[in-house]
Amino acid sequence: MMKIAAILTDYFEDVEYTEPVKAFREKGHEVINVGLEAGKTVKGKSKQTPVEIDKAVADVSPDDFDALLIPGGFSPDMLRAHEAPVHFVRMFMNSGKPVFSICHGPQLLITADVLQGRQVTGYKSIVQDIKNAGAKFQDSEVVVDGNLVSSRNPDDIPAFIRESVRLLE
Repeated sequence: MMKIAAILTDYFEDVEYTEPVKAFREKGHEVINVGLEAGKTVKGKSKQTPVEIDKAVADVSPDDFDALLIPGGFSPDMLRAHEAPVHFVRMFMNSGKPVFSICHGPQLLITADVLQGRQVTGYKSIVQDIKNAGAKFQDSEVVVDGNLVSSRNPDDIPAFIRESVRLLE
């Protein structure tokens, strides 16, 4: 089955990580948690869900994975302050492999400068940022544009999972 990198750090939106990961694993896919430091435990912002980072982003390549999950919360904004996650996400998008981004996830894609001309959705507070990055914002529960699946918020998780799993098939 597929090997999926979930890129996150502290203050990720708990359900935007736990629900897709549960669905991916139920379908037999492997999820590897990628972050700033291997072995570190990061915590979600709402429920303090603990997640151990399996691999440091500086030590992996998109070649190691089949897909990428970018949960929302404050995590994408914190990650985009570091070059390694930005570079990893840029290379992943350019590889054409599936990328799943929800809520504030597009912040990492914006900094990676990979949204020009793409159809994207995201959390309402970053709509202008998405447009400024050259993307066409679409206010929908899920938007699929080639290899990119995006959703707005936790309410959209069922549609986000449905389309993400479909892209993995």
